[in-house]
Amino acid sequence: MSGYSLLCCVVNMGDASKVIKHSRKYGVKGGTISLGMGTVHSRLLGFLGIYEVRKEIVYMVVEDELADEAFRGISRDMHFEKHHHGIAFTSSVGEFTGTKNPVAHKTGGSEAKKSVYKIIYVVVDKGKGEDVVDAANKAGARGGTIMNARGAGIHEVQKLFSMEIEPEKEKVFIIAKADQKDGIVESIKTSLDIDKPGNGIIFVQDINEVYGLHED
Repeated sequence: MSGYSLLCCVVNMGDASKVIKHSRKYGVKGGTISLGMGTVHSRLLGFLGIYEVRKEIVYMVVEDELADEAFRGISRDMHFEKHHHGIAFTSSVGEFTGTKNPVAHKTGGSEAKKSVYKIIYVVVDKGKGEDVVDAANKAGARGGTIMNARGAGIHEVQKLFSMEIEPEKEKVFIIAKADQKDGIVESIKTSLDIDKPGNGIIFVQDINEVYGLHED
């Protein structure tokens, strides 16, 4: 049974539709677009006082036999080799449903590749995403992407005039080299007291391939 990979592209505002258009050439049937905020590492933009830019994140679940060609083709078409044009990465999907096949289980494929990079996901209360990025940068990260989310866990329910509410969350993802992962996670845990209930969660995934990261 064929396996699947997740192909994710982080691009500048307005470019997500281009990613979807290019992806069709490589057999990708569609994707999901969400909005986020990326941190800027540019001396010129920093001089102008611009440190954050709006981003679009495109998620596409792709059959393994199409994943490599789609990943490289989209990266080439979107010119991710150039600074600030965006990044793309792939990760393994353990299980996927929603296509003609009721459930497709991952059966090896890209799992066998050695993971040089990790993606660190952090979910915190709204307004703390920038604190996560700051803590990560202190441990050697090179920025991250912040997205709005919504929590519904047992620690997230509060009351306002006797009415239960679920506060908004921010989800941050940071791509880092595997040997930097432990230090970045520890810095975030310490700075935001993640070990205390209700302060947030962290989880880490392997990245099979990544394109568009530059050493400034």
